[in-house]
Amino acid sequence: MLTRRLLTPVVLIALMVGAQAQAPAPAGALPESMSNADFWKLSRELSEPDGYFRSDNLVSNEVYFQTIIPELIEATRPDRVYLGVGPEQNFTYIAALKPKMVFIVDVRRGNLHTHLMYKAIFELSKNRADFVSMLFSKKRPDGLTTKTPARDLFEAFVPVETSEAAYKTNLAAIRQHLTTTRELPLSDDDLKGIEYVYYHFYWYGPGLTYSSTTGGGGRGNFVNFQSLMVADDGFGVARSFLANEEHFLYLKHLHTKNLFVPVVGNFGGRKALRAVGTWLKERKATVSAFYLSNVEQYLTQDGLWPSFCGNVAQLPLDDTSMFIYSQGGGRGGGGGGGLLSWYRPILLDVKANKCE
Repeated sequence: MLTRRLLTPVVLIALMVGAQAQAPAPAGALPESMSNADFWKLSRELSEPDGYFRSDNLVSNEVYFQTIIPELIEATRPDRVYLGVGPEQNFTYIAALKPKMVFIVDVRRGNLHTHLMYKAIFELSKNRADFVSMLFSKKRPDGLTTKTPARDLFEAFVPVETSEAAYKTNLAAIRQHLTTTRELPLSDDDLKGIEYVYYHFYWYGPGLTYSSTTGGGGRGNFVNFQSLMVADDGFGVARSFLANEEHFLYLKHLHTKNLFVPVVGNFGGRKALRAVGTWLKERKATVSAFYLSNVEQYLTQDGLWPSFCGNVAQLPLDDTSMFIYSQGGGRGGGGGGGLLSWYRPILLDVKANKCE
């Protein structure tokens, strides 16, 4: 098993392990953009069949996730490839690292639906205020500008009533954008999945939490979407993807160029991660960071840790590639087994550890 060492009392980061170091990828190896057909073909061909996870995981529960960003930026290189799992916490890491391309690999097809919803809203929104308005089906308040801080942005939306009419109009626009503008051949099940995700953002608004769709009703000590967006890195710097317009526009750019690719796959599966690695190696690309949340917990309990290590060994990595790992701590409760707001990043040392 991998050993770990502490970087600071509460803030840790993770170096990639399990693969031989290689030279940095030459500039221009990755596409500058992809056609709609190539985007969907790539997502489909890299993916595995739909898998199971115990929750919809529509929003992160990791309130401390920004704390590693200063060290993460210093340790990694931009213009590479970012890999991740889960929902919107990836956006904040992506905005900080500025990769040239993104792959989000998640065992549930529902996560692909979540990211397709986000893709449409990013592309249909000119700025952060428009994005929040559409995401939560709330009319945009007057007075918001591209300079409005995230905290003020969300506080301005708090008194705005959620609109069912706006929800229906926006849902139709999302479907139209994905199926007509982007020409994605989405199945009826995919369209229903996107509607399922978008409905919960409409219903719970910025108070949406990890537990909202699993009987928690948005209550308990799970952090909500708004709190995640107005949090900082522990040093007073707001780094969420909605903290400023630059962060938002970087995500919009990746989506507009079809360079943000959602993939369905188990980290310990036989196809997805290996296929991503092969595709990247063919283009002489290198992974800058891989956000894994607490997937180790499930890989270990399912006996898939050795398979995962084999998959990681197929990824194009070097000594600056980083794991962003999450570890539970503090109080649990709520039937979550510690999966609350207490998850913190941890460090893996590439020279001292071996994935085996």
